[in-house]
Amino acid sequence: MESRPFIAARVEDRLNAALNKLLVRRGWQESVVAYSGFGNGEHIRVLARIVLRPSNKLGIVQAATELMHQRGWRNFIAAPSVGAKATVVIGDQRMVVRADRSGYIDVRVHNPGLAPGWHHVVVEGRGGASAHAPIQVIDSEETFGIVSDLDDTIISTWLPRPLVAAWNSFVLTEQARQAVPGMARLYQQLLEQHPGAPVIYVSTGAWNTYPMVSRFLARHGVPKGAMLLTDWGPTNTGWFRKGADHKRMCLRELARDLPNIRWLLVGDDGQHDPELYAEFASLQPAHVRARAIRQLSPGEHALAHGTLSEVPSPQRWEPETAPEVRAPDGDGLADKLRHVL
Repeated sequence: MESRPFIAARVEDRLNAALNKLLVRRGWQESVVAYSGFGNGEHIRVLARIVLRPSNKLGIVQAATELMHQRGWRNFIAAPSVGAKATVVIGDQRMVVRADRSGYIDVRVHNPGLAPGWHHVVVEGRGGASAHAPIQVIDSEETFGIVSDLDDTIISTWLPRPLVAAWNSFVLTEQARQAVPGMARLYQQLLEQHPGAPVIYVSTGAWNTYPMVSRFLARHGVPKGAMLLTDWGPTNTGWFRKGADHKRMCLRELARDLPNIRWLLVGDDGQHDPELYAEFASLQPAHVRARAIRQLSPGEHALAHGTLSEVPSPQRWEPETAPEVRAPDGDGLADKLRHVL
């Protein structure tokens, strides 16, 4: 029996195809949104999205000003260019790639010789649309890296409560959000000890919030790094993507893409991070150096679980894994990590 995508995905595909035709007739044009990526001496992971946007009739200064002060919901005003073709340009190397059903590009391309450090590759769409994607090339000798959650680990969003999450995502500007104390300082200290180490931000947040999150991290001194976010909406198997599965897949791919790195896994105890990190540490012990869990306040736990403390997991035997430390903020985690790193 032929396997077919979930009905919601089929409906979404038809609606997007019809919307694409309508918007193109109304003069909307392709625009490239580039995301930060990473790679090593052999290959580079390029992340971007091709969308349709109204023709920009504003001046450059005015447009930039509006972008910096736009509210969260404006980050979601774009239509995917379904299956669009694009070209990834790295020096003299040009590679034609195709976006998926939601306009996203996630490809691994040959590294033509970019040295370790930060670079920019160009992603070109139709009609002159292009964007520069920042890429961190990691030295093959590097053995330390950080995988970090975002919401309630670095950014205090009170995400577990759906209404507050929607308010934070669609209404507030990034200036209105708060940073978790000490987390930026923790990451800065770790990178002083490991200057070439990658920081990879893995979150169940939507790709649409990438510009806002990037500005937030820069404003609060959080080191830049590649982001692995997700696309809200139907999948080929269900109505919505499962956050735990997204993080699980990202960790597995990082172990494959950067096999020499032993990761410090940083998250919070508000959702699934402790269990996911313990699982990964059990399955891939050679790729985990330590685990750091930010402890939510009683108020945050009440929103997350309806209790004033973390919901205990069932007791079960587990093999010996990388050490785990817990503290309510970055400074507390830093103190405890000094004894295990």
